[in-house]
Amino acid sequence: MQSPASWAQAPGAKHLRLTLVPESAQPRAGSTVRLAFEAVPEPGWHGYWKNPGDAGVETQVAWTLPAGASASALRYPVPGRLLIAGLMNFVYERPFALLADLTLPAGLPAGTRVPIAAKLTYLVCTEQVCVPEQQEVGTAVTIGDGVVAPARRAAFDAHARAVPRPLGSPATYQVEQGRLRLSVPYPADATLGQAWFYPAATGIIDMAAPQQVTRDGDRVVIETKPAATAPTGAIEGVLGTADGQGFALSATPGSVAAARAGGGVWAAALLAFGGALLGGLLLNVMPCVFPILSLKALSLAKSGESEARARAEALAYTAGVVLVCLALGGVLLVLRAGGASAGWAFQLQDPRVVGVLLILVAAIALNLAGLFELPTPRFASTGGVGGAFMTGALAAFVATPCTGPFMGAALGAALVLPAVAAMAVFAGLGIGIALPFLLLGFVPALRRRLPRPGAWMQRLRHILSAPMFLTALALAWVLGRQAGVDGMTWGLAAVLLASLGLWWTGRRQHAGRERAGWPAGAALALALAGVLLVRAQPTAASAVAALPGAEPFSEARLAALQAEGRPVFAYFTADWCLTCKVNEKAAIETQAVADAFATGKVAVLVGDWTDGDPALGRFIEQHNRAGVPLYLWYAKGASQPRVLPQILTKSALAALPS
Repeated sequence: MQSPASWAQAPGAKHLRLTLVPESAQPRAGSTVRLAFEAVPEPGWHGYWKNPGDAGVETQVAWTLPAGASASALRYPVPGRLLIAGLMNFVYERPFALLADLTLPAGLPAGTRVPIAAKLTYLVCTEQVCVPEQQEVGTAVTIGDGVVAPARRAAFDAHARAVPRPLGSPATYQVEQGRLRLSVPYPADATLGQAWFYPAATGIIDMAAPQQVTRDGDRVVIETKPAATAPTGAIEGVLGTADGQGFALSATPGSVAAARAGGGVWAAALLAFGGALLGGLLLNVMPCVFPILSLKALSLAKSGESEARARAEALAYTAGVVLVCLALGGVLLVLRAGGASAGWAFQLQDPRVVGVLLILVAAIALNLAGLFELPTPRFASTGGVGGAFMTGALAAFVATPCTGPFMGAALGAALVLPAVAAMAVFAGLGIGIALPFLLLGFVPALRRRLPRPGAWMQRLRHILSAPMFLTALALAWVLGRQAGVDGMTWGLAAVLLASLGLWWTGRRQHAGRERAGWPAGAALALALAGVLLVRAQPTAASAVAALPGAEPFSEARLAALQAEGRPVFAYFTADWCLTCKVNEKAAIETQAVADAFATGKVAVLVGDWTDGDPALGRFIEQHNRAGVPLYLWYAKGASQPRVLPQILTKSALAALPS
């Protein structure tokens, strides 16, 4: 980007289209109405954040308002980053909105037209040229009943989501040996993704310098190069996340310990790797894996493979298992880096994937039970390196609905480790699953201990069908929970259709007919098409299980409880709010408080603001709070609440009903 001296005045049309929009076209007199400067940059151009970065200019606004009206400062959404010629710019390259609150004068009669005008002075740039621009925009509202159109409300809610939310807990920073280390309280189990610290002003950090972001327990540690003149007082900024959300924070000077990294991380990774290895090994006795492993092991003994061939098959089987585990783990890490709250077996959150897995497991179970003799899939009981690889891949994929000891802690640790260490943990899970077959391939003594082939193998196949049927039943239950009775019916119908097609194909093969496989192919195609039509049913909001009888907060439920004359304790929390979590564990979720509330017949309402619910956000703002935590006590018969301190104690809460 060029220096200010090279800025050129734009002739003609503006490069940033601006529109001033009120949330309500008919606000009440004396009320506050949200305004939005909706901005759309011309392709290739960008506008600037409040702190534009190493170059740029903050947007200035001059209001023209009726007597008695006033407007707040502008509120900016979380910006993006644009590095040009070593200069960091905090910019908006896509449509964005700047918000402000307009307070109207009281006493205006209904029907009064209130004109609103503003002149904005700002900078708009490409990567080669910058242009200072001015625009005058205006709108008008008419004093009325305060009704907001649903479409307008939705648009403003979307704008508000992009504005950073207050973190709710103070941060600390330290400048030491030419590095600035910022410690931000943030719960260890809250999703963050790839974070970045945006300073609210110049003179805090070298804005173009790389930032090292580390999760360390209940905090995020950001280390970077300070500004040429390091800050000494309080600093402010925004912790931006990968999904475009952000948290406004304030930090004061103090002592900040370095994040536990290096050997600590790899020691944790090694421990998690061991847990995943052991967990994967134990998965082999689970009903979803044991039948496949048994058939493959017996096929190896039956075929009498040479030493080299047995080792090759063992390595191929291991490669199939490990690659599937790495693929699932890699996708999981990408989703979490993008801000999604995903965990192991994340794909099973989609009922269509559950339906496909249900068809596969049911087909294997029916094949083992002897309904048809077509091996399904064929490579599960045949030799060869390719067959071993595919069997390993199948075993790993089918293993995802099952879990076992040691897996939860190991895979949970993987999600907070660096990506390379996390992938090593997922590989450990695959190695654990493959370990029994790997040992069979490399230890001839173990293969010699396998029983000789005989008629008993057919009886074993029938016995092994039982755990596969149990797995299929479990998947059908999961599908019913996700997609309801209709979804489960679709899934079972697809299983029946696929089974009929496979049985028909088996009969045709037994009769020696040509093109015997077409019934199976057609049936499987129709069955898969059927399950791909299944959709998850909407789920009702669930209460936060903090206190007995706790319910999700809504203004309608609050009004109903007040009408019943019951005292109400309403609290607003978020997974990323460390103060909230400390209060919940130390004060709210205690037996003393539960007993006191039960005695006083106190209703408990919980507002979860983790996803920035706009309705909750508006309610919080009505109580003069910019964010969570917020604790409200509605005494019996009281119409207005008492706002409790942000730091709670058991004794204070237990005394409320008395």
